Amino acid sequence: MPHVEKGMAVGLFGGSFNPPHAGHALVAEISLRQLHLDQLWWMVTPGNPLKDASELAPLAERLAQSERIAKDPRIKVTAFEAAYNVRYTADTLKLIKARNPGVRFVWIMGADSLAGFHRWQRWQQIAMTFPIAVVDRPGSTLAYLSSRLAKTFAHARIDEADAPLLSRFRAPAWTFIHGPRSSLSSTAIRNGRRRSSESKVDRGRS
Repeated sequence: MPHVEKGMAVGLFGGSFNPPHAGHALVAEISLRQLHLDQLWWMVTPGNPLKDASELAPLAERLAQSERIAKDPRIKVTAFEAAYNVRYTADTLKLIKARNPGVRFVWIMGADSLAGFHRWQRWQQIAMTFPIAVVDRPGSTLAYLSSRLAKTFAHARIDEADAPLLSRFRAPAWTFIHGPRSSLSSTAIRNGRRRSSESKVDRGRS
């Protein structure tokens, strides 16, 4: 787990990063700037329980790729969840909170995760642990209006203008951050690689 000091504002950006890409880096950069963070933990997870693991690249590979993409020194690429044998975000946040008293954490996620957020294990507990920053993603700008998170915690929404203060709010508290968007997606990249591989095999047979 990266080293932090009491009083620091730290963003938590977790995902499979299978593979990581410039869109992830953009979300991290926007979060650092808009939330006035001292650090951002780029947390490469062992695997998403809601996703098919058959196409999941090895953790060490995803970790190395993330380190090449995350160039800002305030971004700390880590895979500590594997070391602690935790798979669910609710357990990860509970662990982080217990081991880092006095640090102001914010959970960060792309808007494309909002639609299915209520399927995450103990999703309401997640929302009650740390403030949440939802960063805009292509095709997901209006997701916060219809998502279960937005409806359930409508009373806890913070105006985007107050995003720099989000880490100081007590959970539940969340905000939606607009900004530049990247159309890149890990799924599209994997599909492109698969088609390229299949094409090479076909050419080899012809």
